[in-house]
Amino acid sequence: MSYDVDHDLSDDDENVHHVWDNSLEPLVTVEPGDVVRFECRDALDGQVGPDSGVDDLANATFDPVHPLTGPVAVEGAEPGDVLAVELLDFEHKGWGFTGFMPGEMGLGLLPEEFEEAGLHIWELEEDVAHFVDGIEVPLDMFPGIIGVAPGEDGEHDTLPPYDTGGNMDVKHMTKGSTVYLPVEVEGGLFSTADCHAAQGDGEVCVTGIEAPMYVTARFDVLKDKSIEQPQLKTTGPFTPTGSDEPMYATTGIAPDLMEATKKAVRHMIDHLEAERDLTRGEAYILCSAAVDLKISEVVDAPNWTVTAYVPDSIFPDE
Repeated sequence: MSYDVDHDLSDDDENVHHVWDNSLEPLVTVEPGDVVRFECRDALDGQVGPDSGVDDLANATFDPVHPLTGPVAVEGAEPGDVLAVELLDFEHKGWGFTGFMPGEMGLGLLPEEFEEAGLHIWELEEDVAHFVDGIEVPLDMFPGIIGVAPGEDGEHDTLPPYDTGGNMDVKHMTKGSTVYLPVEVEGGLFSTADCHAAQGDGEVCVTGIEAPMYVTARFDVLKDKSIEQPQLKTTGPFTPTGSDEPMYATTGIAPDLMEATKKAVRHMIDHLEAERDLTRGEAYILCSAAVDLKISEVVDAPNWTVTAYVPDSIFPDE
């Protein structure tokens, strides 16, 4: 994929903000077709690093969280238009982390089952991230946060996603994908952050493989397209490894989709503990980094089915 970078935005303080707010002045106004390279800090803004221990994560503050690089205005973008963001490339910095917070914070899918925090610092190579016991998770980098400013005035928290994007954590927004964002303010005011080197669908322990990263994107303004919430065009990967291959799966069945989801993940943690000799904390982390959740059925009332899949090939004996 051939391109030239027209604008390079570092992660210096003057280029970073921590809220969505349509009153923020753009760092730069670009033309449709321009390419911008964003340097993004990790989601916790440096509170966890390559040499950190679990206490650094347990004591991290979420106020503020998500250092966003931007905003960037795109010439000609007006409310009602669609901003097309073509993701051209990602470059990590060699490390990342996945962890879960103390259960009393109520974060993640299963906080009631993990009283103490857990953390894994990943060594990232070109194509894989290294876990315990020789387990290797393939890298498929993407921005957890990608969006434009909301039309509603004032400051908006970065934790939830909005109609205009934000913290969506869609693992398929990888290199070569195009993300379509509904524009609600003049220029769009685009920002990105919270990059992940890999993630399972669900991000169940509240973090993927969080990693500082460079994101390179090309922008266009679509006047003949109208959407209410973000859409995307992508080639995946649609499995944790990008291949159709042998998987082990656990199901969760319940009259509530969230409870079915919890059951599927609990059963996967049980499987990884019993069959792969992981601790429950290690299994929870691996579920967040490399286990995909799928809604298998929502039509057979009163119970719904959620299924969790882990690929055999990430384990060294496969």
